[in-house]
Amino acid sequence: MAENRNESPVDNAPSNGRFTIRSLISTEESSKAQYGQQETVYDTFNPNNLTQNSTLYMRTFGYNTVDAVPNYDHYANTEISGGAKKVRPTLEDLHSILKQDTARHLAPPEYDNTVETPDGEVENADQKPAEEPVRFGWMKGVMVRCMLNIWGVILYLRLPWITAQAGIALTWLIIFMSVTVTTITGLSISAISTNGKVKSGGTYFLISRSLGPELGGSIGLIFAFANAVAVAMHTVGFAETVRDLLKDYDSTIVDEINDIRIIGIITVTVLLGISLAGMEWEAKAQILFFIVIMISFANYLVGTVIPASEEKQSKGFFSYRADIFAENFVPKWRGEDGSFFGMFSIFFPSATGILAGANISGDLKDPTVAIPKGTLMAIFWTTISYLVISATIGSCVIRDASGSLNDTIVQGGTNCVGLACGYGWNFTECATKQSCKYGLINQYQTMSMVSGFAPLVTAGIFGATLSSALACLVSAPKVFQCLCKDNLYPLIGFFGKGYGKNNEPIRGYLLTFLIASAFILIGELNTIAPIISNFFLCSYALINFSCFHASITNSPGWRPSFKYFSKWASLFGAVISVVIMFLLAWESALIAIGIVIFLLGYVLYKKPEANWGSSVQAGSYNMALSYCVGLNQVEEHIKNFRPQCLVLTGPPNFRPALVDFVGTFTKKQSLMICGNVIIGPRKQKLQDLNPDGHIKWMNKRKVRAFYTGLIADDLRSGAQMLLQATGLGQMRPNVLVIGYKKNWATSHPRNVENYVGVLHDALDFKCGLCVLRMKDGLNMSRIMQAHINPVFQQTEEPNLKDGIENGASCREQTLDPEAVTVEQQASTIFQLKQDKKNIDIYWLFDDGGLTLLIPYLLSRKKRWEKAKIRVFVGGQINRMDEERKAMISLLSKFRIGFHEVHVLPDINQKPRPEHIKRFEDLIAPYMLNDGFKDEHIVNEMRRDCPWKISDEEIKRNRAKSLRQIRLNEVLLDYSRDAALIVITMPIARKGKCPSTLYMAWLETLSQDLRPPVLLTRGNQQNVLTLYCQ
Repeated sequence: MAENRNESPVDNAPSNGRFTIRSLISTEESSKAQYGQQETVYDTFNPNNLTQNSTLYMRTFGYNTVDAVPNYDHYANTEISGGAKKVRPTLEDLHSILKQDTARHLAPPEYDNTVETPDGEVENADQKPAEEPVRFGWMKGVMVRCMLNIWGVILYLRLPWITAQAGIALTWLIIFMSVTVTTITGLSISAISTNGKVKSGGTYFLISRSLGPELGGSIGLIFAFANAVAVAMHTVGFAETVRDLLKDYDSTIVDEINDIRIIGIITVTVLLGISLAGMEWEAKAQILFFIVIMISFANYLVGTVIPASEEKQSKGFFSYRADIFAENFVPKWRGEDGSFFGMFSIFFPSATGILAGANISGDLKDPTVAIPKGTLMAIFWTTISYLVISATIGSCVIRDASGSLNDTIVQGGTNCVGLACGYGWNFTECATKQSCKYGLINQYQTMSMVSGFAPLVTAGIFGATLSSALACLVSAPKVFQCLCKDNLYPLIGFFGKGYGKNNEPIRGYLLTFLIASAFILIGELNTIAPIISNFFLCSYALINFSCFHASITNSPGWRPSFKYFSKWASLFGAVISVVIMFLLAWESALIAIGIVIFLLGYVLYKKPEANWGSSVQAGSYNMALSYCVGLNQVEEHIKNFRPQCLVLTGPPNFRPALVDFVGTFTKKQSLMICGNVIIGPRKQKLQDLNPDGHIKWMNKRKVRAFYTGLIADDLRSGAQMLLQATGLGQMRPNVLVIGYKKNWATSHPRNVENYVGVLHDALDFKCGLCVLRMKDGLNMSRIMQAHINPVFQQTEEPNLKDGIENGASCREQTLDPEAVTVEQQASTIFQLKQDKKNIDIYWLFDDGGLTLLIPYLLSRKKRWEKAKIRVFVGGQINRMDEERKAMISLLSKFRIGFHEVHVLPDINQKPRPEHIKRFEDLIAPYMLNDGFKDEHIVNEMRRDCPWKISDEEIKRNRAKSLRQIRLNEVLLDYSRDAALIVITMPIARKGKCPSTLYMAWLETLSQDLRPPVLLTRGNQQNVLTLYCQ
C-alpha cells in the first residue's frame, strides 16, 4: 500500500497505525495531515474511528490509546511552570468502563512544545514565565558559600592563638577531629540529599523528611536558632578587628567592650539590608568576599617568606625557623580556656559551615548534584587551608614578644631566656610576667602582622567574618520558614510568609536580626562560640543518624544516587558527635538534649498530620514484621492469653458503642479488628471498600484498631471469610464480638438463620463469642444520615435491611469517606467514667474463664477502675456457704479483683406465668405445629423453612427455655442498676436447636434490662491459670 503513495517515508510512517519511531518525532503539522487521511482500510488515526471524542494519547506508540508513556509530570508533586501538568490515567480509566469525560482530565502530551529545565521541571517553550527565581549551581551556590562560612572569624582571629595554646601537633589533631565529624556528616547529607528531590528548608527539610516531624521539627528549631547565634559570633569577630584598628590609631568610641557592641549592631543592620535586597545581591556579595579572602591568603603566604623587618621581629615574627617550629609543636596552655577541649570548643564552630549550601537547597538548580559535590569540595579545600596556616604560622612566630624595639639583647647581658635570645631579642621580662602584648599566644591579629601587606589580611578578615555572618543570616530564616510552613509548633506560622519571586522570608530575617543583636550585646567571641557548638553537634548527630537509620531499615524508598557513604560510618559520626558534645561542656550538652526532648515530646503529643515517608515508619514496619514472625516460633501460653477481637461493626461510625466497648479493654494490650461485611454485587460495591474514611474516623476517636472490609453475598459467608482470613500469624482473632440483632423478630427468618449461623461458625473456628446488647440498640446509621449526605440514596427494596441491626454489615447506603471523618463524634456510655457502679458477672457455666477475663480487663482501665466487680454463680440452697467459699478461693487464685460473690440458689425455680406466656407468644409465629410427628416427616415439612420449631424441640428444650426466663427475672432483681452485666451465653447444639428458638432464648434472657448486657461464651479452653509457669 505504501508503494502506491507519492508521499515521503516520514509522512508515511504512521499512516496505518504501525509502530514506528518516526511517529514520536513527527512534527505537529505532519501529524495533523496524517490524522485526516481517508482510506478504505481501518485507520487508528482517523478521528471517526476513535472510541473517544479526544485523541487522548494518540502519539504514545502511534495509535490511539488511553495509556500513557512514563513522564516526569506523573511523579512530580509540584505544578509545571508555564504549562498544564500531564496526568496519568487512573486504574478505572484503563480497567473499568471508559467514561465519556475521560478526555477532560487526561491532557495529551505535547512533546513538541515542552522543554526540560536543568532542575528537571518541564515548562512550555512557547510561553515564558513572567519571573523566574534565581537558581545557583554547585560552585557558586554550595562550594563557595560553604568555604566562606567554614573559614569565618576563627580562621583569622583564633587559629594562630589555638596553635600557640595547643601546639601544632594538637592543633592538627583538633582540625582532623573536626574534619572527621564534618566529612562523615558531609557524606551522610550527600546521601540524604540525593534520595529524592530536595526542596527549600535545608537541614530541617532533610532530617524531618528522613526521620519524621518529631525529631526533624525539634532539630530544625534548634538549628535555625544556632545559625542566628552564629550571625552574632561572626559579627563580633568583625567588630573585634575594627576595634583593634581603632586602638592602633588611639581612637575608641566608648570602651573596648561597648565598641564591639556598637560596631556589631551597625554591621548586622547593614547585612540585614543586603539580605532583604534578595538572594541575587547576596550571592554577588559572597563572590566579592571570596575574591578578597583568596587575595589575603596569597598575601599572608608571601609575607611568611619575606625577611622579617625589625618591627616585625619585635612582635615575634622571625620567618621560618626550625627551632620555632619545634617549640610551637608542643602545647603550652594558658588562661581559663587553656585545655584541649577548651580549644576544640572554640575551633569547632569554624567547621560548622558545611551546611551553608544545603540550607539554601530551595535556591539551587539541582540540589541532588550541587549539595554532595559542593559540600565535599569545600571540606577538602578548607581543611588544607587550616592545616597550612597552622603549620606556617607556628613555624614563623614565637609565643611571647613585647613589641618594643628597645628589647634587643645588650652586650654582656646574661639574663635572657627563650628562643628570641638567639635572634638578638630579649623578651624575658614580659614573658616571665606573662604581660607581653605580642606573640602568637597574646595577639589575635598575628596573621596581619606576618603578611606582606597588613591591610589585605584585614580585608580578608572583613570578608571572612562578613560572608559567614551573611550566610548564617540567610540560612536561619530559610530553615525557619520551612519549619513554620509545616505547622509543627504554635505561634510561629506568622514567620513563614514569603515575599517576591524567591519567596524571601522577610519576617524571618527580622527575627534572626533581633536574636543576633541580643547575642552581639555579649560582646565576647570566646563566650559565644561554645554556645553554638553543641547545637551544631546535635544537628550533625541527627543528620548522621538519619542516614544510618534510613540505611539499616532497608526501605525500598532509600535509593540515594550518592553511593560513597557507609551506614556504620554514619553511626560512628552520630555517636562521636554526642560524645564531643559532653566533652566540650556537659552542662550545655544536657541543656541542648533537654530542649530536643521537650520539643520532640510536644510534637509526639500533638501528632501533626504529616506523612513524609520517614525512615521511622520503615523501621516501625521492620520491627512489627520481625516481631510478628518471631511470635510464630513461640508456643501460646495461657498466661499470655489476650482476647484478640474481631468486631463485626459494619462501618465503625454506625456502631460507635460497640467500637468503644471493645476498644476500651483491648487498648494498648490486645488486637482489635473492625470487620465490615458489604453485601451486594461486587461491581457495584467495589468503591465501598475504600478504608480511608473509616480509619480516619477511628484515629479521630483514638481507637487503636484495624479495619477490614470485604464484599460478600450474605452476612454469614462474609463473616466466615473474616474469621478465616483476618490476622497475621499469632496476631489473629480468637474472640468474635457482634452486636445483638435487635430486629430479629421482624426481620426475614432467613436473616435470623444467617445471624445464628455466624455464632455457630465462630465456635466451629474455636473462637470465643461476645454479643453486646444495649437497650436502645447499637446501630446509629439513621442518626448519621440526618447529618451526612449519602453518596447513594437508600434503596427501596425491603430485603436490603437484613444486616442493619446485627452489627455486621452495611447495605443501606454508602457514605463519602471525607464526610465520615468530619462528622461530629457520637458519645456513648463507654466513654463515661463509671464511678462506684457495679460490674455484675454471672458466671453460670465454666467456659474457660472468658466471662471473667473481659470484665477484669475492663476494670483495669481508668474509666472503670472504681467500679465494683460482683460475681454471681449458681448453687444449691443447702450448700450456699461452701460453694461461696469455693468460688472466693478460686477467684483469689485467679488473682481477679472482686468485691462480692453471690450464690444464686433459685435459678431453677419456676418463672412467673406471665413471663412464660410472653415467651410462648414470642415463639408462636415460628411454631411448626407438627403434632409430634416422626423426625423425617418434620424435616420434610420444614425443608424450605429450617427456622420453624417442632413440638418435639419445644418439649426437649423446655427446661432450658424456663431457665432463660428465670434468669431474666434474677437479672432484673439483682442488676437493675449495674453499669454492665456480663453473663455466660447459653449455647445451642448445632442442627438440634432452630435459630428462632435460640434467638428467643437470647431475647428472653436480656430483655427489659437498662444496663448494657454482654453475652459471653468462651471456647471451653482455659484463658485463666492458677500457676506461674
